[in-house]
Amino acid sequence: MGLIVQKFGGTSVGSVERILKVAEKIIETKIQGNDVVVVVSAMGKSTDVLVDLAKQLSDDPPDREMDMLLTTGEQVSIALLAMALQSKGYPAVSLTGWQAGIVTESIHTKARIEQIDNSKIMNHLQKGRIVIVAGFQGVTAHGEITTLGRGGSDTTAVALAASLKADLCEIYTDVVGVFSADPRVVPTARKLAEISFDEMLELARLGAGVLHPRAVDCAKKYKVRLTVRSSFTDEEGTTIREETKMEKGSAVCGVAHNNNVAKITVKNMPNQVHAFSSLLTVLAKSYINVDDIIQSSYESSLTNISFSLSEDDLKRTLKVLKANKTRLAFEEVIAEVGLAKVSVVGTGMLTNSEGVMSMFKSLASVNIPIKMVSTSEIKVSCIIPADMTEAAVRTLHRAFRLDVAEIAVIQG
Repeated sequence: MGLIVQKFGGTSVGSVERILKVAEKIIETKIQGNDVVVVVSAMGKSTDVLVDLAKQLSDDPPDREMDMLLTTGEQVSIALLAMALQSKGYPAVSLTGWQAGIVTESIHTKARIEQIDNSKIMNHLQKGRIVIVAGFQGVTAHGEITTLGRGGSDTTAVALAASLKADLCEIYTDVVGVFSADPRVVPTARKLAEISFDEMLELARLGAGVLHPRAVDCAKKYKVRLTVRSSFTDEEGTTIREETKMEKGSAVCGVAHNNNVAKITVKNMPNQVHAFSSLLTVLAKSYINVDDIIQSSYESSLTNISFSLSEDDLKRTLKVLKANKTRLAFEEVIAEVGLAKVSVVGTGMLTNSEGVMSMFKSLASVNIPIKMVSTSEIKVSCIIPADMTEAAVRTLHRAFRLDVAEIAVIQG
């Protein structure tokens, strides 16, 4: 007998019919002799509907009230799923994030989990109940409702699995696993049988929407056994683990893309170390995450600093920079939208110069301009015009031979 945490996304519970199907999968797991904790997202596009309602009332809704609003979506899902299980004769109880003991930091819309008091969950499990927990939400030490950011239900599931020392955490979604690229863009993309935590973390950060980056990070830190599979079929999914056995030594495991990218250039800042650090400190204190950073000096006393960020954060970032213009002593800020990031991910990517050059040559071959470049030990990313994203992804996927039965190992 084991303890299994299962997470079902919005499309998996998008209708009463789908909720009943999810209930059947949960019951199958229970019949096998397992205790089951289920984490559920809001139904279908209900979160988008709630966001649209808020935007009709305010161009800049208060973060606290947005958390109050958006957490209602998951409460609908957990209650309906608990009813479905009970109607089939299986004891079940629904818990909101705060009822489940999920305590977060005091930041609205992007809170991080600080601790979990799982005593209530354990009490229900000991009484033979299936526990249904609302994903994406928690509560501060002062009783304020918070959310974990879009996709935060993945984080809820993995964090609960770590806290409960679960035997397995299954992330059920609308795809059958992790692919070498988005199958909607690259029809020949392959499903990966397994992938390392580090590679999955990079893919998630770079736009692969199948898993939330914080969930992967948490799974790696607490050694949570993690799988991604479809709630619509019984097909085996993808296993995420510390080290992979299959395709070991491959230079590239996948191509990721993100169309929600903006670029900001802060012009004519003092060319001093403290000025650069002051800029990053101001952004960090406002919980603005920046990515690729380029500093260019054209004279000894002045410098330009460019960085990329989520387009969702652009308006707030410009507001923060304007409020700190005197302190940072820059001349002007230039914003550019309509950008995307395409990335090639794989262990050993940067140790293989031919692989890196292949990326740049491939993009050049289809006349795709590169505006910024960033690297890590296992990825190379390029900022490009958003309207060229699909062409870039398909070109790179083909160049690295990711649509064949075996990943090609590019010799350095």
